[in-house]
Amino acid sequence: MGLDRDDAWAALRAEQSAADVGDADLAPADPEAYTGKRPIPKPEPVEAHGPARIIAMANQKGGVGKTTTTINLGAALAEYGRKVLLVDFDPQGALSVGFGVNPHNLDLTIYNLLMQKDVDVTEAMIKTNVDGLHVLPANIDLSAAEIQLVTEVAREMTLKRVLHPVMKDYDYVLIDCQPSLGLLTVNALTAAHGVMVPLECEFFSLRGVALLLDTIDKVRERLNFDLELEGILATMYDSRTTHSRQVLQRVVEAFGDRVYQTVITRTVRFPETTVAGEPITTWAPASSGARAYRQLAREVIAATNAR
Repeated sequence: MGLDRDDAWAALRAEQSAADVGDADLAPADPEAYTGKRPIPKPEPVEAHGPARIIAMANQKGGVGKTTTTINLGAALAEYGRKVLLVDFDPQGALSVGFGVNPHNLDLTIYNLLMQKDVDVTEAMIKTNVDGLHVLPANIDLSAAEIQLVTEVAREMTLKRVLHPVMKDYDYVLIDCQPSLGLLTVNALTAAHGVMVPLECEFFSLRGVALLLDTIDKVRERLNFDLELEGILATMYDSRTTHSRQVLQRVVEAFGDRVYQTVITRTVRFPETTVAGEPITTWAPASSGARAYRQLAREVIAATNAR
């Protein structure tokens, strides 16, 4: 199924023309007024694990919630009995830090797996405080891989090769991509079955979606014929602002059912979890953020079961 970039640009034009909307035309604050209230079945327990569905969290704009979503969606999926592997594929190592790991003190990271064929993936893996949730960490060394991989044969397939041995052991592999569309991100898209796009409810975030969709199309045509748009996740939603409501409305108008029903709202709990070094589902399990990511996990599992 192709991705219609014209729809994304139409959404941009609609957003620009809506700058002078009056109070009578303001969209309602409830996100479900846009995304629609659709029944999400409660996930059934699984008797066996694997093969994993690989989902890349991608958006070339930084600060849109990719790492937050990777951590908390992974934890919520694990709560529902799924085995999950999180791959920190950003040289900044933010996902690793989100679990209380000091990336500068690591002997083995995803970089070693990419560049050294004698390193086993389980040697670099870190267990988290959530049962069934493991992390492949990263640090600044990963930035060198983008340069070193250029001369490699089938360089776009390197991450796929690394993950292949553990596919049978997990239900989901979530890849936290860096905020760019370079060789590392292309590796993630080549390895993935689907792409989840965390999209901040802000106009400049919306502008970048068309470029990302173009990259996804190119990877599908040339490297990964089965790559799909997993969905677009609205993040940092603030119902108090007209701008957030308008952007969410435009996104749904452009992408329809590709937008998740779950909307992640702004909350001070997310920065707190980074300091605590654990997911929001364990740090503040009754918070609105934890409930949102559990609902997103149910959507992801339901979509996987429907395939």
